[in-house]
Amino acid sequence: MKMRRLGGMMAVGLALFAGVTAAAAQEAAGPSAEQIALDTLWVLIAGALVFFMQAGFALVEAGLQAGKNAINIVMKNLMDFTIATLAFWAVGFGLMFGVGNAAFGQSGWFLGGGEGTFDSLSWSVVPLEAKFFFQLVFAGTAATIVSGAIGGRVKFTTYLVFSLVMTALIYPVIGHWIWGGGWLAERGLWDFAGSTVVHGVGGWAALAAAIVVGPRIGKYGADGKPRAMPGHNMLMSVLGVFILWLGWFGFNPGSTMAADAGAIAHIFATTNMAAATGAAGALAVSWMMFGKADASMTFNGVLAGLVAITAPCAFVGMGSAAIIRLIGGGLVVVGIVFIERMGVDDPVGTITVHGVCGVWGTIALGLFASAPWAGSEGLPPLGLLFGGGFAPLGVQTFGTVAACGAAFGAAFVLFTLLKLTLDVRVTPEEKIEGLDTAEHGSEAYPTHLYPIHAPSIVSMAAVPGD
Repeated sequence: MKMRRLGGMMAVGLALFAGVTAAAAQEAAGPSAEQIALDTLWVLIAGALVFFMQAGFALVEAGLQAGKNAINIVMKNLMDFTIATLAFWAVGFGLMFGVGNAAFGQSGWFLGGGEGTFDSLSWSVVPLEAKFFFQLVFAGTAATIVSGAIGGRVKFTTYLVFSLVMTALIYPVIGHWIWGGGWLAERGLWDFAGSTVVHGVGGWAALAAAIVVGPRIGKYGADGKPRAMPGHNMLMSVLGVFILWLGWFGFNPGSTMAADAGAIAHIFATTNMAAATGAAGALAVSWMMFGKADASMTFNGVLAGLVAITAPCAFVGMGSAAIIRLIGGGLVVVGIVFIERMGVDDPVGTITVHGVCGVWGTIALGLFASAPWAGSEGLPPLGLLFGGGFAPLGVQTFGTVAACGAAFGAAFVLFTLLKLTLDVRVTPEEKIEGLDTAEHGSEAYPTHLYPIHAPSIVSMAAVPGD
């Protein structure tokens, strides 16, 4: 009996040893095929959610502008992703992630190149084409951000040229500095999902574009004071905000590029907290400033909170996320009013939502990064408020200012060149008629199909003074 028991114990011991040995061998060999498949599925689903954000941008931008320009707005959104797909595949992905120097990648055109070409993405085990698709939808987003700020007065052909240069050159080069192992990454800048890389670059490029293009006809009176030019469909805009809120659950958690349950759950929670507190902050500030619960400001507060949490979402706690985004929600109201009074016409609030709040979110990481999500090997250092000192805050501040400043400068030069060659603005007659008819030969709301006494349809087609 003792020998039988001893034999059974030896068998169990051998089985345990074999199991441990197999697990160690599996770990040494890398993730299993099942894990790679699960990671890939998650990355592609998250990428699809980010792609769907194009619909959200289209609805927000179209709703906040005159109905006579609605088709023009959605056409620009559509072409942004169309052009991005081709340009990022051919050139942009290689410039951003290919092996090169501290300034830009120098290999990987058309996803080609040998082993090691995309070492900057080697931390993810998903197939190269999955990595490409996920990064592509971010490139398309960066270009689309600009379209809302210059809506209603830019020539369609000129905008297509901008979209090409943005997705092929400007966004990939600046992205390489941070995500491709470039000089800002070497200095220690952290930006988990793109407060600066995507939103800051898009928002500050939008500021340059709006300055060069100039305001809409009738936006400023003879005294230089801005006039209200309300959007034609706020219901369309709030639907777009909800779509963007949903899409951000791919934008931020998907940036893990791995099906890591704990990380994804944490990022979902901080992202959602940001949207809610951003809305609350914008509602409170706008109510105090204007005496009304302003809808467009509250909508933008949601987006401001989401933009600001994008950099630190994986590295801060829930309480910090709420504070950061509450500040971002209030900041967006003050910023929109300030930029408008400075003579820059931004019908959607793009510059503040993406540009200003993108900078704030990246800097906030240097303030609020905390354990266990920061402060150890492979993670950003602790923020100033959690014992990390001033160094992380300095790096975050310098890095986002450098990247956003470069985006502004590049876009300003590009739009100035376009103004001198192709011209950027439609004629006053085309502007008054509406870009839907002038540029596309169609109308989102064809008033000739309705009785003349249908004021709601007519008002959607032409907002007075726009």
